[in-house]
Amino acid sequence: MIAVLTGDIKNSSEHNASTWLPLLKQALDTFGKEPAEWEIYRGDSFQLQTVPELALEAAIYIKACIKQIRRMDVRIAIGLGDKNHEATKITESNGSAFINSGQCFEQLKKQRLGIQTPNSSVNEQINLLLELALLTMDSWTPAISKTVKYAMENPKLNQKELAHLLNKSQGNISEELKKAGFEEVKKMIQFYRIQLEQL
Repeated sequence: MIAVLTGDIKNSSEHNASTWLPLLKQALDTFGKEPAEWEIYRGDSFQLQTVPELALEAAIYIKACIKQIRRMDVRIAIGLGDKNHEATKITESNGSAFINSGQCFEQLKKQRLGIQTPNSSVNEQINLLLELALLTMDSWTPAISKTVKYAMENPKLNQKELAHLLNKSQGNISEELKKAGFEEVKKMIQFYRIQLEQL
């Protein structure tokens, strides 16, 4: 089983691509290789293939990267399933993971993150959690997003070390991670990974 993330950048036309494109590429590069595992197409749309265990983490990480720029955000649909055609470019590969990702993306209207797996009860549970998490994540400021990004990149660092890395006070880091709901986001990722065992 694989995971396919289909996404696009919100408000991309309001910003010069040179401000957000490097952030998107760096985020995608963290989870795969271009063009077999990720590709940017139609200017501001992208697709990424990763392992199911990392799919939700990848989506949240991409969101944190892009939201470092004011008024920007991403819409991402995660599809889990099989891959029955392997092409040199991910956008030409095929299988149920791609279909699930595409269908989920079509259904994302106001919500900016969703998932579709072969199991409808897992979908309901995770999507409900995502809806609740997005109440906080959608309002991340650029400063909070940057702190979340660094915290995700350096899971072994404590707040003091993160503060040193970001040139901020430890109190600042603590407050930003609290506002980000970072502990709850990590718990949600853990819960999602446990649910994968049902698939």
